[in-house]
Amino acid sequence: MVQLNVNGRSVEVDADPGTPLLWALRDHLGLTGTKFGCGMALCGACTVHVNGKPTRACTTPIATAAGAQITTIEAIEADRVGRALQDAWVRNDVVQCGYCQSGQIMAATALLKSKRSPSDQDIDDAMSGIVCRCGTYARIRAAIKDAAKAIG
Repeated sequence: MVQLNVNGRSVEVDADPGTPLLWALRDHLGLTGTKFGCGMALCGACTVHVNGKPTRACTTPIATAAGAQITTIEAIEADRVGRALQDAWVRNDVVQCGYCQSGQIMAATALLKSKRSPSDQDIDDAMSGIVCRCGTYARIRAAIKDAAKAIG
């Protein structure tokens, strides 16, 4: 058993300590908003926050996440910045297929928590590891700027 703190709740996961966090979230806890994309931390679809930092869940063993505060897309709307981003995503019609969106919003939330008024370069740097196969990068950038204005 591995003890995790996920979305503000203490949970026990009955899995090998080397199990990737992604599979603990999806298969053991039923939190399927975090997506499997590549399994090699290259696409960013599996991005969650571990102690507030964007982290690729597909390559993070649950043993290394034990004791940390893990936040998934299911709880991001409880965060003022996360909620502002979700609203901006809708206003800017970002989503096409939607597969990368949880990773995109998790990365963008971490960015706006560290820089309330990011430059285009800040956005590009923060979002560079999250692949959008539909190519909505311009709308993603617009939504991040929109959310930044909304949260002041």
